[in-house]
Amino acid sequence: MATIIDGKVLAEKIKDEITKEIFELKGPRPNLAIILVGNREDSVIYVNLKEKEAKMVGIDTHIYRCPDNITEREIYDTIDFLNKDNSIDAILVQLPLPEGFDTDGIIRAIDPDKDVDRFHPDNLEKLLSSCENTRVIPPLLSVILEMLKSIKYDIKNKSVCMVANSEIFGRSIKKVLECLGGKVVVVSINDSDLAEKTVKADLLISAVGKPRFIKKDMVKKDAVIIDIGIAKEGDKVYGDIDFEDVADQAGFITPVPGGVGPMTIAMLFKGTLEIYKNRHK
Repeated sequence: MATIIDGKVLAEKIKDEITKEIFELKGPRPNLAIILVGNREDSVIYVNLKEKEAKMVGIDTHIYRCPDNITEREIYDTIDFLNKDNSIDAILVQLPLPEGFDTDGIIRAIDPDKDVDRFHPDNLEKLLSSCENTRVIPPLLSVILEMLKSIKYDIKNKSVCMVANSEIFGRSIKKVLECLGGKVVVVSINDSDLAEKTVKADLLISAVGKPRFIKKDMVKKDAVIIDIGIAKEGDKVYGDIDFEDVADQAGFITPVPGGVGPMTIAMLFKGTLEIYKNRHK
């Protein structure tokens, strides 16, 4: 039976460290601005959770709840205001945006130094150009690294397969893990030889949002599996990995829920604190 990588436990440890460091700060508390456009159920839940958890660690949040019919110009004006507001350390636009909005353009409007998700093209360029730019690693990539660190996993010379829908995210993962010595391939769920690639991976990472897509016969014996995907079927939430089917095949596995999710929020706060410290040197 695979050993579970408990994201809840890891997240609580990280948040405790953040709380302690913020408590010991001499000066204003870190400030995080979150822009939420529309009333998409999962996005509203995530933002409410981030707001609640942020208060617990000592980060002040400023939530900008925008209706579906807001104009792009108004969003750009809001971002411009936050960019210029010296009291705001970090800015997050909750994704996905409703249809019709230029997500790339809106992300580009954020001051790269305040971009806590690290999706701004300048930050992605820095990340992809060198192995030294650890300050611009997106929170989700940081989650993967923290989870591997928690099980003392040495990625050097390991075969890694990343199943991803997002080309940018796939490239980012590939770069970071190759910098650590991994042999990384990024694949799409539409690749004809998908299973041939996943079954060779010592480390398998999936982020496609297709419930129970990865089966036992697609997984190498004793592989480490990090499940980033999330999807709802009725009232239940599932990951990309068919947990029950794969549990006896894998060596380590992250559950859904309770794996990557809690860690993503913890690493968002850690990133906010890092931005704060860089701005208040």
